[in-house]
Amino acid sequence: MKTNRVASVDVLRGFTIAAMILVNTPGTWSHVYAPLLHADWHGYTPTDLIFPFFLFIVGISISFAYKNKPKNSKTYKKIIIRSLKIIGLGLFLNWFLPYLPFFKSFSELRIPGVLQRIGLVFFIAAILNLNFKWKTLLSMAVVILIGYWLWLGFVPLHGEPPTFDRAPNNWANYLDVQIFGKHNYKPDYDPEGLLSTLPAIVSSILGILIGKILTNAKENKLVILSVLGIVMIVLGTVWDIWFPINKALWTSSFVLVTAGWATLILGVVHYIMDVKKIKFGSIFKYVGSNAIVIYFMSSFISKTFGMIQINETESIHGWLYHTFYTSFISIDKLASMLYALTVVAFYVLLGYILYKRNIFIKV
Repeated sequence: MKTNRVASVDVLRGFTIAAMILVNTPGTWSHVYAPLLHADWHGYTPTDLIFPFFLFIVGISISFAYKNKPKNSKTYKKIIIRSLKIIGLGLFLNWFLPYLPFFKSFSELRIPGVLQRIGLVFFIAAILNLNFKWKTLLSMAVVILIGYWLWLGFVPLHGEPPTFDRAPNNWANYLDVQIFGKHNYKPDYDPEGLLSTLPAIVSSILGILIGKILTNAKENKLVILSVLGIVMIVLGTVWDIWFPINKALWTSSFVLVTAGWATLILGVVHYIMDVKKIKFGSIFKYVGSNAIVIYFMSSFISKTFGMIQINETESIHGWLYHTFYTSFISIDKLASMLYALTVVAFYVLLGYILYKRNIFIKV
């Protein structure tokens, strides 16, 4: 049922999922506009904001959903089961093949992943939210961000000064190789690795704290959110001098900058939709109401279309792209982006159908 939902949060969640699909499904990776690509290493692009935005919104949702939940075995069981479901979906995406033998050899399985990180972050953030008040959560966030900086920036690695360079010369990538071996995105690197999940938890903790403001503040929410957003962006930008903004390492400066932007944007959307009751961006609400399911389906279908060959030279994806886009559009990057936008439109329509039929699939 469509009850007790905050429109601005659903819209921002849905927009984030739509943006994930947009950047993940270009017509071809050879021709993509720069803002739709991740930063090469340090720094950030609009694309680098997407995943931390989603984890931030996970935190807000936790703040709403578990506000009055009792701390008992039933609540903990639900948190554990949901976390395992999300992690399981991520492992399935990494393991599945759309043809015989239908699953990769375990030796080829990538263990980390986007959904795996979401599941793990949700589990830890939800447990923390149930057991600690906002001041303790804020203190934990500060300790984790500073501790992560000190670890990556000052603890020697193999007797040498640590760096924030590419793999394997930093602690995050080194530990991923030690723990997961070859089960990483690349032999010596994974953008959703284990150690970098620690500051990713803070992205959700900050979302929890913002969720409490949305719930408890009586007035001036836009002002409060705007000030907090600007403060986080400034702090993260200054910290970048010593601890570079970096999505792959999920650095502490990256956490602050991305949470700052998420807070600013949420404040504006909240004011427009929840205060002024203007139906701004409502189309994304439909996607946001079934976010995990739609993201999973988009990833599953995209992988299937990319791997199933319909002739000697083309996959389903390639055939669709060349038949309906490059045949009519001479600008390669434009054709590639229009393909991605078509995919986004399909899932927005799917979200709309599910929403109108009161179908909300809880993972």
